[in-house]
Amino acid sequence: MIPEKLLQQIDFIKEIDKVKYIQRKTKLFNSDRNENDAEHSWHLALMAIVLAEHANEPIDVLKVVKMVLIHDIVEIDAGDTFIYDTQKNHSNTDEELLAAKRIFGMLPQAQAEEMIAIWEEFEAGVSIEARFARSMDRLEPLLQNTSNSGGTWKEFDVPYQKVYEKKSVIKEGSEPIWSFAEGLINDSVEQGILRKD
Repeated sequence: MIPEKLLQQIDFIKEIDKVKYIQRKTKLFNSDRNENDAEHSWHLALMAIVLAEHANEPIDVLKVVKMVLIHDIVEIDAGDTFIYDTQKNHSNTDEELLAAKRIFGMLPQAQAEEMIAIWEEFEAGVSIEARFARSMDRLEPLLQNTSNSGGTWKEFDVPYQKVYEKKSVIKEGSEPIWSFAEGLINDSVEQGILRKD
């Protein structure tokens, strides 16, 4: 007899495979292929492990890894909202919360509650782990766009001020990484791959 708990966990694992099909606007490094949410989350998890020493405060790395691995799972239902979208706000929505409850709710109750709590903590961006996780989430596309001669900045005519505003969240998790990122943003203007009005 297969335990019900295991069957629930397997159903969840099958459901989250859909994350691999969610295309992001950003493209892989030095490529014109769009990244998917699964690739993005995997990359952030490794970035968090490698860059943890640069966090503004000591962090629970495993908690950060959990955050970045699950933060976009809600997009299975809610879809991906481009960070520079001018029509739809890129923030926690009721739609995403419903998605979190449905998808994580497939798990046994204790795991579901833990996943929802971690997802909500990431979205709130208040804890030290959430601030660092959000830094990773903002850094990766910056690295991608600079490797792709402006990438989505050029494709969607995103101005410097908007990039600077969205990326400045990085400093809340890591001042040293923000210093590096800020330099990349300013270099991008000088190289003509980011428009400054």
